[in-house]
Amino acid sequence: MNSTVITNIARFILLLAVQVFIFNRINLFGFINPYPYILFILLYPVNGSKAGLLLSSFFLGLIVDMFLNSGGVHAAACVTLAYLRPTFFKFSFGISYEYQTIKINERLTPERFSFILISVVTHHIILYLLEIFSFSLILDILWRTLLTTVFTLIISTTIIYLIKPGKQ
Repeated sequence: MNSTVITNIARFILLLAVQVFIFNRINLFGFINPYPYILFILLYPVNGSKAGLLLSSFFLGLIVDMFLNSGGVHAAACVTLAYLRPTFFKFSFGISYEYQTIKINERLTPERFSFILISVVTHHIILYLLEIFSFSLILDILWRTLLTTVFTLIISTTIIYLIKPGKQ
């Protein structure tokens, strides 16, 4: 096995364990939980296998669903995020994506932040739409999405800086 595969397996296990044992226990205001486990999908190599990303995203979401007893909403949100990820790359990075010269886990630039922001918002809005499943509660869905997105962004950017700090 090459080092990229080992790194991805370790990232998968570590982010899943941190989500299950630490972040699932955080509950601000009764409904705000951070979901930094989606960093696995965001930090997956650009030139990696798309089928591998979709399959591992499904299992990542499914395992989180098993621990949260949430009926598959995390799996659906993760697979959707993995499927839309190339579109978000093209939107945020433009021509750099075509040449596959992108590394998300380096210093945070406006392009990287916009990619992470769009991805997190998409994941959370799908998650809460499926979880609440009522358009009469759309304001509640948007409110939860906004607050959880802010909390997840803060934790995710902190984790990115802890994993690999930017070169000065």
